[in-house]
Amino acid sequence: MAKAPAQILESALYASDLDAAERFYADVLGLEKIARAGNRHVFFKCGPGVLLIFNPAETIIPYKVGQLPVPPHGAHGPGHLCFKAEADELDGWRDRLTAAGVEIESDMEWPQGGRSIYFRDPAGNSLEFTEARIWGL
Repeated sequence: MAKAPAQILESALYASDLDAAERFYADVLGLEKIARAGNRHVFFKCGPGVLLIFNPAETIIPYKVGQLPVPPHGAHGPGHLCFKAEADELDGWRDRLTAAGVEIESDMEWPQGGRSIYFRDPAGNSLEFTEARIWGL
C-alpha cells in the first residue's frame, strides 16, 4: 500500500492575462520563472515546489496527437493560494505589496496564533502570506 503524499509539488492558478500574471509573480513577488509557453501557461519556482499559472481558455482544449497527453483542465473564478512566511517577514511583505500598488484585503491574527495577510493577483485570485503555525506546522 502506498504511503500518503509527502508534499505538494505543483499548485495551479488560472489567469486569462498571462502577461499581467507573469509581471506580478516575477516582479512583485520575486518568483523565478521556469518556463512560459505562449498564451497557455507560465511556471514559477517557489521553494521546493512549482507554481503553475494556466490560461483556462487554452488548457481546456484537448491535446492533439503528438502533443503531451495532459488532460484538459481549467477553472473560472478566483482560486486561493497561500505562501509560507515567517512572523518577522510579514511586515516586509505588506510593505512590498503596498509599494507595488497591491491592496491588502485583510491583515489578521488567528485565534490559535499566527498572522495572515490577504491580497489578490491581477486575475483576482486570493493570495495569502501566513505563518505555518496556523496549521501547527
